[in-house]
Amino acid sequence: MNKQEVRARIEEIGIIPTIRVSAIEDAVFAAEAVSRGGITIVEVILAAAEASKVIAALVKKLPHLIVGAGGSLDLEAARRCLDAGAHFLASDGFDPELVCFSVQEEVVVIPGVLTPSEVIKAWTLGPDYVKVVPCAQVGGDSYIRALKTMFPQVPLIAAGGVNQQTASGFILAGAMALGIGAALIPREAIRMRQADRIAELARRFIGFVDTARG
Repeated sequence: MNKQEVRARIEEIGIIPTIRVSAIEDAVFAAEAVSRGGITIVEVILAAAEASKVIAALVKKLPHLIVGAGGSLDLEAARRCLDAGAHFLASDGFDPELVCFSVQEEVVVIPGVLTPSEVIKAWTLGPDYVKVVPCAQVGGDSYIRALKTMFPQVPLIAAGGVNQQTASGFILAGAMALGIGAALIPREAIRMRQADRIAELARRFIGFVDTARG
């Protein structure tokens, strides 16, 4: 899957679910469930040393899925994830080295930012999108609206505190897509193997995005 295909999928669906698990079987379960609901994208948060193995398993078992690596990525971890088959790299903070590495490798990259200064610094390096995180704690959709007014040319992804009550508002405020964690893939739903619950949440969030865009 090339860079343009990855970008097209992200922009079409407008939702990037984040999976925070270390066990391969839990990650596969969550990814299958969210995919059943219509979201064929996941971002694996690198909270465990075995994260690259989780990514490799997802790419192998679910070849239709776009799998990204996120969280606290250093260059070594980024290389391991790409070798494992990751389709994009994301971070919760702004790491210039990671952005430059990804641009050089022609891989979709989504750096995390919070302030207007960070938006400017990140965007000048040539990433595909800029993720504003955490949104909810600094003004929610009104903050996204303010950033979009300042930087209309920058495609913003809203993350951190996105839930069923706030999703539409972020899209209406100008967010191109949403990064969603526990509100879409609850930990207890993974633990209790509630695939239907996760799939239904996926369908709901797709509806919020589509309605807001319409």
